Amino acid sequence: MHLLVFIIGLVIGSFLNVCIYRIPKKQSICYPSSHCIKCNIKIKWYDNIPLISYAILQGKCRYCKENIDLQYPIVEILNGILYLILFYHYKFTISFIFHGLIASILLVVFFIDFQEMIIPDILVVTIIVLEIFHKFILYFTTSAKVNLLDSVIGLLVAGMIFMFIILFSKGQMGSGDMTLISALGFILGLKYILLTIFLSFFIGAILSLLLLLFGVKSRKDFIPFSPFIILGFFIVLLYGESIINLYIELII
Repeated sequence: MHLLVFIIGLVIGSFLNVCIYRIPKKQSICYPSSHCIKCNIKIKWYDNIPLISYAILQGKCRYCKENIDLQYPIVEILNGILYLILFYHYKFTISFIFHGLIASILLVVFFIDFQEMIIPDILVVTIIVLEIFHKFILYFTTSAKVNLLDSVIGLLVAGMIFMFIILFSKGQMGSGDMTLISALGFILGLKYILLTIFLSFFIGAILSLLLLLFGVKSRKDFIPFSPFIILGFFIVLLYGESIINLYIELII
């Protein structure tokens, strides 16, 4: 079962690469079918098998021999790993399905913002819609407690915190970060979104410092913040309760 979950993650990861390339350009993610972005020749199905085709073709287009961006196998592997982690955490449940889909969208947001410095609104809206359906299904089909009020408060408080940060940061943080953290606040609720915000700034400070120290970025370069938000979100989604319990034990 774990192998099947990983393979599904790879296949969906292949489609995510299409989304990462086309959504910022406002192109359809359905048409035309996959093609080489250098020579525009349609990619045959046997050249589009996740990981395997990349390895067989040695990272080059079969026709024009141009290099295929390493991002393609990286996204496929990351999505496969995310699905495995979520499956281990949730087993085969409704939450696994919905959080798997949301994780894939966040992976798209991660790479688009890192490359293009934008967070498309359609992706954030899709996350909220998916979570609404998730909570709706949980409420009517399981005994799980669904605290919709906490979700709405999480959305509003997270959005207001980032709105003030945007106002006082003089353009160092964009409105896309505010909409993203609001959507994640709806998923996590107040307590856990506050932890996510703390972790995102903590992770951002450490990684930004490392990027500066190793010369990857300079002080004048803009570093997108959504990747740090997304990393913090995944940590809290999976281990938030354990982190809070550990903190309580340390201070008592």
